[in-house]
Amino acid sequence: MRKQLTFTFALAAMSLLATAARAEEEHRELGPHVHGHGTLNIAIEDKRVSMELEVPGMDIVGFEHAASTEDQKAAVDKAKARLEKPLGVFSLPADAGCTVAEAKVAIEAEHHHDDDDDKDADHKDAKDEHGHDEHAGHNQFHVTYALDCTNPAELTTINFDYFALFAGAHDLTVNVVTGKGQSKYEVSRSKPTLDLGGIM
Repeated sequence: MRKQLTFTFALAAMSLLATAARAEEEHRELGPHVHGHGTLNIAIEDKRVSMELEVPGMDIVGFEHAASTEDQKAAVDKAKARLEKPLGVFSLPADAGCTVAEAKVAIEAEHHHDDDDDKDADHKDAKDEHGHDEHAGHNQFHVTYALDCTNPAELTTINFDYFALFAGAHDLTVNVVTGKGQSKYEVSRSKPTLDLGGIM
């Protein structure tokens, strides 16, 4: 399933590359690390809906380093428990008949650009004197889901309860791939509903 999911997103990524490059330039202008924003990839093929969510740890648990205190560890455990229930994070139409086939939650180091090393070199060295590597501590949540839907044609909307669950989350870029093509959307705390009626 992972190979198929990766292949599907790889195909989608090829055609979204130009858009992603422009977004990356905008991202760099804002700085190397933007809180409040994540990415959700959705691939719908036959009756299988594959989803991949990547979002900074700050948005989910309020910090981006590895959990060290008991409170931080409890916050991570609570977040993982919520994220492991995709139908509680994303509300799908009941008529679509979707059930969870797989849900995986991981925390990993956020991808880092070489040019950021120069910007953060002094900061990194200063932190290292105290035994901390803050620069390497930008963790993100990487979540993958597989849903089986008896009637995927009814997947015309997705309501993002995600924003109500995670106070630090403000918006998501959503890339959707279906048999009719691929589309890119933005959802946010103020506009938490995604309309897929035109591509299903």
